[in-house]
Amino acid sequence: MDYFFIGDPELVTGFKFVGIDGVAANNEAEARRVFRRITEGFDEVTNAAVPTEGCRILILTQEIAGWLGEKLIDWQIGAQYPLIVELPGMLGKIQGRKTLVDSIREAIGIHV
Repeated sequence: MDYFFIGDPELVTGFKFVGIDGVAANNEAEARRVFRRITEGFDEVTNAAVPTEGCRILILTQEIAGWLGEKLIDWQIGAQYPLIVELPGMLGKIQGRKTLVDSIREAIGIHV
């Protein structure tokens, strides 16, 4: 599995049509649990290690990314696999959502 998607149920179905597996997360706790399972290979429900199946790119909606907060930013800055890609959810782009690029620009003080 090179790609995995976490987001709205409708988008999970759409991604499955093109061969990308995914899970719908309806709240912050579910989003964090699935994120940890994919990135760290640990399932909090069973308290057991699970294989990550070689996920290289994790696709998230902006809403899910917002729920993950600092945990997501720490993962991205750590430059580990899977790489994270954010896209708008069913409700469209979230206004005022800071991207990784915005965070980097803010940290180094350079705007190109």
